Amino acid sequence: MGYELVIIGASWGGLVALERVLAALPDHFEPAIAIAQHRSVETGLGGLAGVLTRLSRRPVHEASDKDDICPGHIYLAPADYHLLVEPGSFALSVEAAVKHSRPSIDVLFDSAADAYGDRLIAVVLTGANEDGAHGVTRVKRRGGVTIAQDPATAERPAMPAAAIATGAVDHVVPLDGVAQVLAELAARRARNLPTGAGRVNP
Repeated sequence: MGYELVIIGASWGGLVALERVLAALPDHFEPAIAIAQHRSVETGLGGLAGVLTRLSRRPVHEASDKDDICPGHIYLAPADYHLLVEPGSFALSVEAAVKHSRPSIDVLFDSAADAYGDRLIAVVLTGANEDGAHGVTRVKRRGGVTIAQDPATAERPAMPAAAIATGAVDHVVPLDGVAQVLAELAARRARNLPTGAGRVNP
């Protein structure tokens, strides 16, 4: 069975990073994508959704409680809500912030790891805190594949560096290579080829 879901965590500098990753994904990339991007309630989602819709050429939604997870679609955590993954659907929570963040990347990653196991890819992008470090450990333990942006290419390196420091990151990739690695991982999984740690080549 191929990968069904990609989860992405981003914070400071995340809008630019997300634009570059999603714009570079091939049209045939099938897994759904769920994103937790730290932002204030005042910032809202409309601008982010609009930008990503124009760049990604695939449907972009603000996730709602009990939404089905559809292949090829992008789902964004609403501001001030945790986004959780259940088998085949999403849930929203207003429980306390985690690492001062709601949405929390760790909450998204932990729940997705439990729901999707080895059908999951997790990506940690630029950010100024350690959100996502616990989550990549959970994803790895449940059999998923983990990717971190090379901190040298991040606007704020703390978040991908914290993920890498856990020892649970399979692929450390410059920002402009993340989309290619995602596409290669999906293609290799579809052909039943190994997708373990290190740089992936087609």
